[in-house]
Amino acid sequence: MQEIGHWINGKTVAGTSGRFADVFNPATGEVQAKLALASKAELDAATADAAVAQVKWGATNPQRRARVMMAMVGLLNRDMDKLAEALSREHGKTIPDAKGDIQRGLEVIEFCIGAPHLLKGEFTDSAGPGIDMYSMRQPIGVAAGITPFNFPAMIPLWKMGPALACGNAFILKPSERAPSVPMMLAALFKEAGLPDGVLQVINGDKDSVDAILDNETISGIGFVGSTPIAQYIYARGTANGKRVQCFGGAKNHMIIMPDADLDQAADALVGAGYGAAGERCMAISVAVPVGKATADALIARLIPRIEKLKVGPYTAGNDVDYGPVVTAAAKANIMKLIETGVAQGADLVVDGRDFSLQGYEEGFFVGPHLFDNVTTDMDIYRKEIFGPVLSVVRSESYEAALKMAMDHEYGNGTAIYTRDGDTARDFAARVNVGMIGINVPIPVPLAYHTFGGWKKSSFGDLNQHGPDAFRFYTRTKTITSRWPSGIKEGGEFNFKQME
Repeated sequence: MQEIGHWINGKTVAGTSGRFADVFNPATGEVQAKLALASKAELDAATADAAVAQVKWGATNPQRRARVMMAMVGLLNRDMDKLAEALSREHGKTIPDAKGDIQRGLEVIEFCIGAPHLLKGEFTDSAGPGIDMYSMRQPIGVAAGITPFNFPAMIPLWKMGPALACGNAFILKPSERAPSVPMMLAALFKEAGLPDGVLQVINGDKDSVDAILDNETISGIGFVGSTPIAQYIYARGTANGKRVQCFGGAKNHMIIMPDADLDQAADALVGAGYGAAGERCMAISVAVPVGKATADALIARLIPRIEKLKVGPYTAGNDVDYGPVVTAAAKANIMKLIETGVAQGADLVVDGRDFSLQGYEEGFFVGPHLFDNVTTDMDIYRKEIFGPVLSVVRSESYEAALKMAMDHEYGNGTAIYTRDGDTARDFAARVNVGMIGINVPIPVPLAYHTFGGWKKSSFGDLNQHGPDAFRFYTRTKTITSRWPSGIKEGGEFNFKQME
């Protein structure tokens, strides 16, 4: 059986801790690889090597670093099919979904080609007599990323790309459930011209996470995952003096107004609610139709669409709408919440509990589920299910629907479907959520904007990718300069000269 180690100093190396985790094929339930879990000593040694490599990489001019990003874009396009197959094999998502995962990461690498411009500082000529002021953005040193299973290419690239383009070394700790693609990305960066040691991939579990949090050389940490872990990493990392950005759970609402195009809204809900088996932090898991007539008409459109969804392994090609969830434990948690929804009084109008796929009975497949008449005190409304489950919460008014989204503890993304510009504008201005879609179900910004939620969906001051990433991975240094030979009139410097 294949053993997956680590990527250290430009090559794959075996683990030395003696601890391993199983990597499953979610479609069959079979163990397909053994993953080495790093010890604290392995993490610390890799970080020390990265710190040495970072000195020269940080001194490399931004244009040359940008050329590595440019080469990486070409390599990602070249190996798209190979990466997608490896991603689907470990995660379970369909090949089109896997390619979308890679593409959204690739777009951030494209943005990083603009590093020479993004890293420019500011300049003020003659801030005082013969005095100039300017600032520069310099790398923080060694940064780390702790990334989740549901986007094994996109989120590592979101973290690695900006950090490396800014001149940092980077330690990646990917999810132990889907480790192969991050290892492949590291090899592609080497092929693109990244010096050895600047990027290290350490596979591991909580021991590796804690080692990152406590390592004195690591200056910044980015995390994506569940809210409890995000809170833990943010608290421990900041207590150790690191800059930390953490992105947690979500419960994304879509409000459907009476004037909305209901066919368009139903199609959007099916794609946003069930794509990738619902294992997206930007999945729509709550539909909020306004008014009984809207709700009844929406349900009538949703049921046949959901019942036609095809569930199967990625190897079935374009005949599959979504694949299995990632592990048996994930499936068990989803099924438990579905049973809780039934017990608490929600109407299960599309029941996928008996779903079974011939030949893949041991796979981690979950049929599509649709609940109606969900209330805000139910567990299926309050908790992130992270599965192919959509809840319809009926609302009597726009204000009540808006209040639902605003009162929920999560604030990652939300959407509204309406033909009325005033309503859409009011919703965008008032709702306390980080990413807003107006007739767009999954409002993930493109790479040159930033991605981030509010409330318990995000911890830290800066968002992912876009200009915020370059701010997070650099420190600003401001210089006030005066050359005595250029001063025409004598006198000691004082602050009045700058007024």
